[in-house]
Amino acid sequence: MLETARDLTLEAAQSASSARGFKSSSSIRDLPVAQLKKLLDSRNDREILEGLRKVISMMYRSQPCLPYFSSVIKNVANPNIEIKKLVYIYLLHHAESEPDLALLSINTIQKSLTDQNPQVRAMALRVMSGIRVPVISQIVSLGIKKGCGDMSPYVRKAAALAIPKCYRLDPNTLPQLLEYLSVLLGDKQYYVVGAAMIAFMEVCPDRIDLIHKHYRGLIRKLVDMDEWGQLATLRLMIIYARKCFPRRTTRIRKTGNKGFYGDEGTDDEDEGEEIQALDSDLELLLKACKPLLQSRNSAVVVAVARCYLYLGTPDYIDSAIGPLVSLLRSPQDIQHIALYNVVSICLVRPQPFVRYATHFLIRASDPPHVWKLKLEILTIIFPQCAMHMKGVILSELEHFSRGSDGKLVRESVRAIGRCAQNDSRASSRCLRLLLKQISSPDGNLVAESLTVIRHLIQQDPFARTKTVIRLAKNLDTATDPQARASIIWLVGEFAGIDGENNIAADVLRILAKGFADELEPAKLQIILLAAKVYVHHLNRTQPLMESRKSSANSPAWTPVHSPEGGGGFSADTGHFETVYKNGGADEIEKEHPIAVLWRYILLLARYDTSYDLRDRARVYKALLAVPTSTQLASLLLLAPKPIPHTPSPLEGRKGFTLGSASVVIGDEGGVNGLRGYEALPQWVEEGHEPEPSLREEGATKLEYGEKRSVPAVEKLDNAVREGTKAGPASGGGINGLNANGKEKTLDDWLAEDEEDDEEDSEESTEEETDEEESEYEESEDEEEHHRLVK
Repeated sequence: MLETARDLTLEAAQSASSARGFKSSSSIRDLPVAQLKKLLDSRNDREILEGLRKVISMMYRSQPCLPYFSSVIKNVANPNIEIKKLVYIYLLHHAESEPDLALLSINTIQKSLTDQNPQVRAMALRVMSGIRVPVISQIVSLGIKKGCGDMSPYVRKAAALAIPKCYRLDPNTLPQLLEYLSVLLGDKQYYVVGAAMIAFMEVCPDRIDLIHKHYRGLIRKLVDMDEWGQLATLRLMIIYARKCFPRRTTRIRKTGNKGFYGDEGTDDEDEGEEIQALDSDLELLLKACKPLLQSRNSAVVVAVARCYLYLGTPDYIDSAIGPLVSLLRSPQDIQHIALYNVVSICLVRPQPFVRYATHFLIRASDPPHVWKLKLEILTIIFPQCAMHMKGVILSELEHFSRGSDGKLVRESVRAIGRCAQNDSRASSRCLRLLLKQISSPDGNLVAESLTVIRHLIQQDPFARTKTVIRLAKNLDTATDPQARASIIWLVGEFAGIDGENNIAADVLRILAKGFADELEPAKLQIILLAAKVYVHHLNRTQPLMESRKSSANSPAWTPVHSPEGGGGFSADTGHFETVYKNGGADEIEKEHPIAVLWRYILLLARYDTSYDLRDRARVYKALLAVPTSTQLASLLLLAPKPIPHTPSPLEGRKGFTLGSASVVIGDEGGVNGLRGYEALPQWVEEGHEPEPSLREEGATKLEYGEKRSVPAVEKLDNAVREGTKAGPASGGGINGLNANGKEKTLDDWLAEDEEDDEEDSEESTEEETDEEESEYEESEDEEEHHRLVK
């Protein structure tokens, strides 16, 4: 006893010193190879354990440990469980590098499968399946078979986790592994079933025929499984439900208002709300998932929400919203993933998130990838909110649009635009907020605001004419080229409204003065504005010219060029006069200022340094070279523009399965998601689903060593039944009844007591007689013994 205490004390002191030395790692580096091998070859368990710890620590620091392979493997048969654990860890890491030496330890590991300690048996099975040498695949399969029939659930769980490793080692063992899986799926222990479900999803996720008879048992054990087993089970159950339960709907009949006597009012059977009808087994799954919404694991909460979204009714989906929102209190990495899944549900069903709108307001500590998703959620639920909450959201967006973070400013302005787009009743307020930003010195803010304003004006152009005039006045102060380009484009779009009283021509005249000082985006829009103004001018003057031609006797239209210049572009820039000959007299009319302004803009563009600008000017000039053929120019330049619709930035991820990595990665993972992504199967058609009788369970069997608890009521019923079978011969009655089946009187009870006393006295006298006889016999034996001695 003292020696054992001494060894434990020395071992504890050595562990403490090694823990202190591990931080500096000087003692481990300075230890020579020969000394370390000497420790491993020692006969003292404490020295072997010290050597193994040093080798394992070197292994995890990526130092070469293969020279010690033979010395470490020698200790695989050591009965000390701590030494076995370290040897197995070393063996798993280096078995591929030294397959021949690793095979030498297989016999010893196989012997450990019959060890009395279940932890040793499970560890041996885990190590045997982890040695990635294809030669031992059949040995591993036999070990799994032995583990499946083990009495310890810990070993059976290890056997379930070894099945995928054996399958990766040799896929030809699949038929045997399927038999083992079928046995483990029907296990009574929930943590064995959870490991079996993980193995099933890795080995044969399409073999749902193995699940039919275990379906209800799996559902009952779902709550008790560990998190990994719950995730695998929920993932499988979504696929199973869509392949085995057809989607049925039923119509709820709405009753009309009846009169006092019930004969008034009509009931239309065709009218009613159509709702989803759940199968009883499917509803069993959905109800079993509800407690998992309180799980501490965020992945389990998302998995239950996925199950409700793709299988359940709206009521089930609404019950998962609160736990999903509660994940926003988690660390930032979990919060980031949770927000992506919240957005995916919001795109389908935004109404339940309205009550949690304040949880999505931006905090000062939120990183960019978090506040982008929060802004997206706020814009999606904005139309569903009440007026008070709409005001809160818009105030928040206005506040952040005036911040110092350029990215947050742009996203806030875009969010205001999407709010106005999704809710037309709030568009006027959103437009007022954006117009306040035009005078900001921040060019990025002004540019983004004008882009959003342009989209809002296009939604209702005739009601926003005054807004365009207000924007045109800001051309004197706007300096950002993109902002100026947006304003000029808006002026051009409204150039045809109100004919001669339109401000487009006057704006073009002012812009022509500073054309040379403009940047290229603004110059491109100035040329486009000039072309639109000129086309509108031609469309207004052409009917007048045609009427004049029809009224004249000999109408002719002849352009008269100035005498200077030899044609080309310079010929077009001279003074033009339109001469109409009527009765020999020449009527000379001076050209309209818009035409002169148009040619002046073309002349400025001809000598610009931008080739793109020069090319566009040539296209517009050729298009409008013949003033009488303006139909094609009108078709190209004045075509009605479609109303812009800015979709949600995450709209493209709507088709991906909730909780998958493709929801987070998005289009960067490809059109069809990341490699390995599989979409959910379609609902099975009515009449093609498996028989519900396949899911029927047989009589429940008791587990090994388990006793059935019999209620007290059942015990009394059995006693009455046995007493009835015994009949009058039983003497005393049962349950207060005499032999004739009547209630017992006081005399009957007293008679029974007397009979019991007589029986007790008879038994006592018999016992006394037996004792006396035995004493008499003993005395005779003693006398006989003394006589023989004499």
